[in-house]
Amino acid sequence: MKLGFITPNYPNEKRVCLLPQDISNFENEIVVEQNFGANLDISDRDYIKAGCKVASRKDIFEECDAIVSLKLIQPSDYNSLRENQMIIGWTHPAGSGKEFMEKQAIPKNLIVVDLDNIYPSVYYKDQKEKITWIKPNFVRENSFIAGYSATLHAFMTMGMLPNSNKKIAILGSGNVAQGAFFICSKFTENINMFYRKTLNELKDKLGEYDVIINGIGVDKPNTHILSFEDQKKLKDNCLIIDAAADLGNAIEGTVYTTIDKPIYKKNNLYYYEVTNVPSIFYRESSRVISKAFSENVYKKDVKVFKELIFNSKA
Repeated sequence: MKLGFITPNYPNEKRVCLLPQDISNFENEIVVEQNFGANLDISDRDYIKAGCKVASRKDIFEECDAIVSLKLIQPSDYNSLRENQMIIGWTHPAGSGKEFMEKQAIPKNLIVVDLDNIYPSVYYKDQKEKITWIKPNFVRENSFIAGYSATLHAFMTMGMLPNSNKKIAILGSGNVAQGAFFICSKFTENINMFYRKTLNELKDKLGEYDVIINGIGVDKPNTHILSFEDQKKLKDNCLIIDAAADLGNAIEGTVYTTIDKPIYKKNNLYYYEVTNVPSIFYRESSRVISKAFSENVYKKDVKVFKELIFNSKA
């Protein structure tokens, strides 16, 4: 299939999800948007040498069977989407991409390939199929980067360090939580880790913490890790960093923030809810994403995602 790569126009997104050095024996015809690698000083000529074609954004939408956009496609591109086109990237259909699914993907019969690190899946109308040949944690390093970049960015924005004067709770044991712990442990030992099975212990101690860092994604509706009632128990000026960026789910009521305006204050609490925070370290994250996506997604003819949906209905 003809696989077109567009530069994400998601706020503050600088990552490049395909690097020339990772292009080898791809079964798809690769077309990249003009200046696709500019953030990493990669020229169009470098992509052409690697066997790609270079085209305008308009031509990619018009000619390619599948569109790769690392982050959620924005309204400025909605009119360019064609019926039955395939969209590949981090769409988060049940989270930040829910409106996109309802207003664009479903009405236009788009096949949406969501490359979630744990549960990569294909969505079509009301159908969802897991991609069984992509192993969970196939891009774990990016999740680790998310943990430490969210933590660093939030503390820097607040003008403070995670030192011994701050009592810190980190929620989770996965890649994101590990990244958060990695950074905090460089400055202090005043850290408590809580896992899914021990979250009840946290509820009894909520008022003790100056900082709560969430690394857990919620996969069921109305199963918040910190509900509105829980948040009322937190001490004034507590900083809540949702490093998992599980918008409004893990931490009830949270709203999206951006890299340039990452924190808001509400009810005497500070909230950090940036959904593409690894873009702060976009050079490092691009390397990780390109390698993992090339090996697991781009190399194989992407028509397999279409077959996964329609063969399951047979």
